[in-house]
Amino acid sequence: SSGINAEWPLRPGVNTITFIERNISFVSTSDDKSLRVWDWDIPVDRKHIADPSMHAIPSVSLSASGKWLACQSMDNKITIFATQKLRLNRKKVFKGHMVAGYACQCNFSPDNSYLISGDADGRCFIWDWKTTKVYKRFKAHEGVCIGAVWLPHETSKVVTCGWDGKIKLWD
Repeated sequence: SSGINAEWPLRPGVNTITFIERNISFVSTSDDKSLRVWDWDIPVDRKHIADPSMHAIPSVSLSASGKWLACQSMDNKITIFATQKLRLNRKKVFKGHMVAGYACQCNFSPDNSYLISGDADGRCFIWDWKTTKVYKRFKAHEGVCIGAVWLPHETSKVVTCGWDGKIKLWD
């Protein structure tokens, strides 16, 4: 790279960047407990969401349909925002796991039927998208299960990683 082409100033530091709207905009999260929407050509956020009830968001995942953002919140919940106007979907809250203090990754299944996340106790949680209830939970790692994703080409399988230094494939 020959140098910086653009810069989007934000304080405190940025936790995540997630592309939305067919990759013409992106959402950032930071420790100031906010979500911001940015465009490529303007270094000023076009939308800023900061609510007193919000917590820091260390992980964000875009659904395969591009309609939803899953936001792992430090209050042990995954909240859902619609990407079209970046509005909180209050009916979609996924809980039961313990992530406070950890940047555990959350992800959608390739068909958007399920949501997955690890937690601080080494467990992997899978929630049903429609009901928001825990579909399955299992001990995946000794220590924090920091990442959990579906295999894109074999959607019956998931991969987890943890602070125990292991990556595991689950059927």
